[in-house]
Amino acid sequence: MSGDLDATHDPALRSWVPGADGHAAFPIQNLPFGIFTPPDGCGPRGGVAIGNRILDLGRAAAAGLFSGLAEQAAAAASADTLNSFMGLGAGPRRALRGRLSELLRAGHADVATVAGCLHDAAACVLHVPARIGNYTDFFVGIHHATNSGRVFRPDHPLLPNYKYVPIGYHGRASSVLASGTDVRRPKGQIKPLDANVPRYAPSERLDYELELGIWIGPGSALGEPVPIAQAGDHIAGYCLLNDWSARDIQAWEYQPLGPFLGKSFGTTISAWVVTPEALAPFRIPQPARPDGDPAPLPYLLDAADQAGGAFDVVLESLLLTPAMREAGLPPHRLAVSNTRYMYWTAAQMVAHHSSNGCNLQPGDLFGSGTISAPTADGRGCLLEMTFGGRDAVTLPSGETRRFLADGDEVILRARAEKPGAAPVGFGECRGRVLPAL
Repeated sequence: MSGDLDATHDPALRSWVPGADGHAAFPIQNLPFGIFTPPDGCGPRGGVAIGNRILDLGRAAAAGLFSGLAEQAAAAASADTLNSFMGLGAGPRRALRGRLSELLRAGHADVATVAGCLHDAAACVLHVPARIGNYTDFFVGIHHATNSGRVFRPDHPLLPNYKYVPIGYHGRASSVLASGTDVRRPKGQIKPLDANVPRYAPSERLDYELELGIWIGPGSALGEPVPIAQAGDHIAGYCLLNDWSARDIQAWEYQPLGPFLGKSFGTTISAWVVTPEALAPFRIPQPARPDGDPAPLPYLLDAADQAGGAFDVVLESLLLTPAMREAGLPPHRLAVSNTRYMYWTAAQMVAHHSSNGCNLQPGDLFGSGTISAPTADGRGCLLEMTFGGRDAVTLPSGETRRFLADGDEVILRARAEKPGAAPVGFGECRGRVLPAL
């Protein structure tokens, strides 16, 4: 598990890059990886976020700034996807992080050479950071599972398997989108409760979901489960994830085989891969299960994972409507939650996913499922907030929403902070709803 602290985490570290110190998301203690196209259009290529700049890894490698394992990792990370870099695992990734920290910290001997490898992030285009072969969406936010279950099954909101199995389903990798990409309102079969037959129409109950994305690093062989004690080593990093959901399409189609067209039209992710190393200061024990809950089965239970396999990361969802944008109003915060409310750890998801022999591949993406807090102000989707559309949410503009309207923009944010550590962020996960065709 990539949980050890080293010199790269020192909160006293300062960078010579203007604006990096105290940056809300990307101080020198973070150094997330991504794929970008610079202003000259020569891309896509790998880079590292530092403040409001992007370090061009290919240019830095060509300048001879890396050696050894760091050079190997930089060569892989400077490609047009991060798949090969993710597959290298923790050793090369840590070596590259250590060298990047040296190059970007105040007092570095050759600032001019490194500065020549920087781009203004605002002038660059960010892309989905890996070629995603497989996307799996889990359901590990227990408060979301309970709240959404109450909408449909008031007497039995959680199904009997929930506390034994990290529930998930295989999603659609081709429609995973980088932050800032518009999302088209989907059409599908809809059958209201008072109708005898379904109709084909644009979704009227479009929703978002506040999730953590988990990037797979080294893969696994077909037929060989990943042991829970090693599962954390197969994680390359994390992002924010909004699994857009057409609740009315989903309600009609999901029985008996689960989500399909109500989900596959779009999933938005934040563009930067925040590494396990960057989040090491914010690891926490997995919260104890309530009295009476079953212990995880042995293949999902590891003492080290229980002691430090969870994270303390604050999650936010915000909404900006066309009317709010026109009036100059800021986005309205809908909910505040935290990754500590995941009932299963990321390592448990990896172990379970591979437990039947399913092979994992570098660049595979997991979604955690909606992560809601136990309080009313922490509900991570509109389905929960409005109790299935029964109760409207009132916005500062005077508008109300039960579900998303055309032109609405959903913004997800995340930030990890604690005393004695430099805060790190994820960058935004942003998407605007376009009308159906």
